[in-house]
Amino acid sequence: RGSGGGARVGLCLLCGLPAAGKSTLGRALSRLLPQRPGWACALLAYDELIPPEVFRTSPSPSLSGWKQSRRELLQCLEGLLRALLAGAPLPGPAQPGWPRFLRCCRRQGLLPGPGAASRPLVLLLDDNFYYQSMRYEVYQLARKYSLGFCQLFLECPVECCLQRNRLRSDPVPEQTIQLMARKMEMPDPRKNTWEQHSLILSSSDGISEDDVCLFSSLLVGQEAARAICAASAVHQADQACRRAISEAMQDARGKNILPSEMKSLAEELNKLKAEFLEDLRQGKTLKTQYSDPATSVISSFQQEATKVVNKYILK
Repeated sequence: RGSGGGARVGLCLLCGLPAAGKSTLGRALSRLLPQRPGWACALLAYDELIPPEVFRTSPSPSLSGWKQSRRELLQCLEGLLRALLAGAPLPGPAQPGWPRFLRCCRRQGLLPGPGAASRPLVLLLDDNFYYQSMRYEVYQLARKYSLGFCQLFLECPVECCLQRNRLRSDPVPEQTIQLMARKMEMPDPRKNTWEQHSLILSSSDGISEDDVCLFSSLLVGQEAARAICAASAVHQADQACRRAISEAMQDARGKNILPSEMKSLAEELNKLKAEFLEDLRQGKTLKTQYSDPATSVISSFQQEATKVVNKYILK
């Protein structure tokens, strides 16, 4: 939420191969979400925002035109987010692609200002996002401005994408799709905690109207991805605390603690975990060296758990 009374914003990435169905899903969601009372939605398609000529030129010897344009687009997006959160007018053209970006924002009704509505807004970003690093750049923006963040990844066999692509009026080169399929890095919540809020969807048979309704409900349920992020932080902390308890119990067993005391130790550690998680849910996190609430809670819990275990070991 912006300090100037601006909009609440969540970023949702639509990822996958060309012709996987991202644009179709994005258009359906952008039509359906605003029908829900109090919600706004906009679809920003990278294909429309990155000019085709960047694939044929290289403005910098160190950066391809494509990478340069993606970087500029991210800066344009940050300018938009700042304006939305502050409820202020959009800044002046800072990047070459700004006029194109501005036209897209105008079509989507995204021009903020003092009189603009501050309804919760879901921003759908439609791109291949085939490298994890591409998605992480957007996540960093969401984290920087305390926005909601989630990902919808459309999983579709490359043969199916190629077949659909051939039916397009302006098809993507087939070798591009095949190369992208080989390089594709799907969301991996187990490896990347920031990808916890990722939904992988099979789109080989298309996306049904029921699917779109379900996805829109997930996006706007309890303050869009903001609540999802809060739930994820609790889930992340819960899993880490469980592991810490398991390790502490194993350590205690090696110290020949009586079974009755092991039971008491387990109860005390689980009670401690419940207290820490409840504080995290309520936003009552301790001041530590970590800016991330979940990491802060995990660190504090581990310290307190060690004290509890030592109390039993050193009897």
